[in-house]
Amino acid sequence: MQSASEFVEKHRPAGGKRSSKRDLIVQVFLRQEGHLSAEELADLIRRTDKRISRATVYRTLQWMVDAGIAGKVDFGGGKFRFERAYRHPRHFHFICKSCNQSFEFLSSDIEALIEEVAAAREFAPRQSMLQVYGTCQWCQQGVTPPAMAPAELLFARDALRIAIATERSGREFYTRAARLTADGPGRRIFQKLAGEEVEHLRKLEERYAELVRQEPTLEAQPTFLFFKGAANGLFAAATEELGNGVDEGKALLIGIRCERGSHAFFKKYGERFEESEGKRIFLEFADEEREHLDMLLREYRHLVARQRRAAASTRPATARRAKTRATKRRRSA
Repeated sequence: MQSASEFVEKHRPAGGKRSSKRDLIVQVFLRQEGHLSAEELADLIRRTDKRISRATVYRTLQWMVDAGIAGKVDFGGGKFRFERAYRHPRHFHFICKSCNQSFEFLSSDIEALIEEVAAAREFAPRQSMLQVYGTCQWCQQGVTPPAMAPAELLFARDALRIAIATERSGREFYTRAARLTADGPGRRIFQKLAGEEVEHLRKLEERYAELVRQEPTLEAQPTFLFFKGAANGLFAAATEELGNGVDEGKALLIGIRCERGSHAFFKKYGERFEESEGKRIFLEFADEEREHLDMLLREYRHLVARQRRAAASTRPATARRAKTRATKRRRSA
């Protein structure tokens, strides 16, 4: 995994020189969670080293924004705050004008719309920022908003939730496919995959429980990831498609379609995310779905080959029977 210092060196603007003061400011900034004003960062730095002026902090902060190390968030009314961009999932903000807190979220629909509009305008986006101003649910209820967990933990929690939901749907699909198809190699593949889904689900649930143990407030925190087209919907629809009976070939094709779609979903979004635990969860799951896809493809090819061999072996016998019937008809005539 890329370290903070390696990240800073990689994103240092052309002509930028090393500076011990700047490096200290960057290190202190990257240790912070949430959103800081320039003044708050300057106070933190001055408590660490009084020789560093506020002007140096402000210049370094702008340099971090330009380098992609920090993100600048407009809280409205001329107020700006800054957040980590390094190992921080790309996201959008709800900003409450009553308590002045920012609540982060990521939406695949919003990202897809931005990409669609950018492509239509032949625009090459480098980064996107979205702030929605209003009143949070807690201020509407007249209660103090809870302390928010770091976005990276919320991201990992929701990535695990999506992976778990997909695994459960996959387990149901393969269990039903194994029950409905006739005994044979295809059915045994479905049974094998159903068993693997059970094992993968157990590991994901253990990983989720460990994450919640580390941060007990996670369960009650608002949703961070919004994905309407999550991959578990593919398997849920496929389970219905199986109906009350299906032949081996059709069941394999349905499974192939689901695994291909699931692999594409997790890989597509995993590659978009910034380096984080959530990104790793998506990419790991994409690899698992790829393995299942390869297994189903191999079995489908074997099935087609077996059917062709069976058809070829019956053709000579069929021809002989036809010839015999023709001979009998000639004799009877």
